[in-house]
This record gives sequence, C-alpha cells and structure tokens, in this order.
Amino acid sequence: MSTWREPAVALPSGRVLFVDRDGVIIEDRHYLADPAEVALIPGAAKALARARLAGFTLVGVSNQSGIGRGRFSEAELDRVMTRMDELLTRASAPLDAMHYCPHAPDDGCRCRKPRRGLLDEAARRTPWLPEASWVVGDKETDVRLGREASLGAVLILTGHGAAQEERVRKHWGHDPRVLVAADLGEAVTLILATEAGNS
Repeated sequence: MSTWREPAVALPSGRVLFVDRDGVIIEDRHYLADPAEVALIPGAAKALARARLAGFTLVGVSNQSGIGRGRFSEAELDRVMTRMDELLTRASAPLDAMHYCPHAPDDGCRCRKPRRGLLDEAARRTPWLPEASWVVGDKETDVRLGREASLGAVLILTGHGAAQEERVRKHWGHDPRVLVAADLGEAVTLILATEAGNS
C-alpha cells in the first residue's frame, strides 16, 4: 500500500470519513493520468467541507490498479492527486490523508479494497472508532470494506454506483449501517441524520 498524504502527527481517535476518489470526489476517467482531466463532481467539495465542520477527519482510500497494470506511473498519480488537492483546497475541503493501493487485482496484496489494509495504514496516524466512522464509495467493494471493518458504509450512485445499487441492496438491505445516496452531498446528509437519530 502507499500513502500520498498523512497527518504530520497522529490525530486523536474518533470520527473518520473514509472516501473513495474516482466517481465520488472526482469524475471517473478510466486510468486517469492527466491532471488537466481532473474535475470535481458537483457538490463533492461542499460535502467534504460539511463533514469536516461536523467533526470528521477526511481520509481518501482508493484502489489505483493502473499503476500495477502499467497504465500510469506513481509520478503521474502524484500530479493527478496534486491537482485534486488544489481544487479541494480552494473549496476549504482538502483531505487530511490519502492512502491508495497501487497493485493489480491478481497481485494478492492486502490493501486492495475490500481488504482492509488501507484502513490499517490510515490508523497509524488517524486512529478511527468503528462505531463513529464511515466508508463512502461508488462500488460494492467500498461497502464491503466498511461493514467487514464494522464501520458504516454508504454507496453513492455517481461513478459506478448506479450499476451496483441492486447488488448492495440485496446483500445489505436490512443493515441500518448501510445507506444509499445519490451523491457525496446526500451521503453526508444521511450520515449526519443517522448520527442525530442515534444520539
């Protein structure tokens, strides 16, 4: 696993919003390697800013198999991430940390979602409480990652989410800690409403 950013010092244990990148924060461009093609999904930055104001630490967790497949380099990924960070910072919503899996699916690593290696890596500097933290993504693997680590999970319907909604609802339809939202903005709204209802 690899880290693009992590806090300089360990953060207090608490509420963490683990957020997928492609199709959730930025538009999903297949094997994105050109920073000029980075585009925030409408409302995503505002949603992250709301989550931060509500007390969440923001941590990106992303499979980037394009590296392992030879489709782009670590240096190209860095430029893409730097551009995304610039756009989020303008909206006062930069990620506090970003961890990614660079491996191809057949590499047998422990960090490719839904395996929990990225969460474990994040915990070195950003300890998280399962009952107070969530994973948000546009794939069934994001939901599985969250629930198998006892975090809440939200499938959003941007990116690949709409194509995976039926499978997620079939498997976790009666799980109150699995939510489905139109986009990242609605995901944050639902998370905050769920927390308020449980307080």
